[in-house]
Amino acid sequence: MRRGGIGFSGIMLAIGLLFLYVPIVLLILFSFNESRLVTVWGGWSLRWYEALFSDQQMLRAAWLSIRIAAITATIAVVLGTMAGVALVRFGNFRGRFLFTGMIATPLVMPEVIIGLSMLLMFVAMDQAIGWPAGRGMLTIIIAHATFCAAYVTVVVQSRLGALDRSLEEAATDLGARPLKVFFVITLPIIAPALIAGWLLAFTLSLDDLVVASFVTGPGATTLPMLVFSSVRLGVSPQVNALGSIIVALVSIGIILATALMHRRERLRQRDEHLARAG
Repeated sequence: MRRGGIGFSGIMLAIGLLFLYVPIVLLILFSFNESRLVTVWGGWSLRWYEALFSDQQMLRAAWLSIRIAAITATIAVVLGTMAGVALVRFGNFRGRFLFTGMIATPLVMPEVIIGLSMLLMFVAMDQAIGWPAGRGMLTIIIAHATFCAAYVTVVVQSRLGALDRSLEEAATDLGARPLKVFFVITLPIIAPALIAGWLLAFTLSLDDLVVASFVTGPGATTLPMLVFSSVRLGVSPQVNALGSIIVALVSIGIILATALMHRRERLRQRDEHLARAG
């Protein structure tokens, strides 16, 4: 029974991994296809990578999406960290139930509703106070940061909930102020969660199509919007090349972030061991 259980689990794991990664492998493979038809193999070629780097419209859209995603992720980490600290450390404060519901709402709300509500808010603000004037990169960042902060809050809250408070209490007993305790003790310990939250927010922002379509203007076309509009007319091999580059960059980022988190975790465990031994 035990061997059968392990075998069944292994088969299910293999099927799940194949389901997830075979399409990505095929995308990378066909990005080197000579043929213009994405369903017909015509030999190895870098033709579509050359065409991609010559397409200024797609490059501008990619650079815009990367900038939006980086700024959004940074804002979301700051807001999500503050929200996570408030939920974990401030106990049952007045308005906690409402605050928790406001954070959970973007997690379950359909993107169409989020995009439409953001659009109506920006239009009303523009008419009332003249800001933001028009819609573009700024409105996309605000909209993305709103729902990405909710995801970061969940990550930070779970990490803070499992944090050993004895280290913070020891620093407080030694005379450290709460703000110094947070930046010197708490923040380095939860750094892996912050990195994970930043990567999650970056991915959500970079991948978003629906919300950005509502809150953007004519001068700000993100990469998902451009790819979606081009795919409706037929899949271009340039999209395969672009997807392969994004997969490579994301893989490198995940590897570096994982290595950094493992290193920080080893240092934290070593410091805790030395502190207990002392």
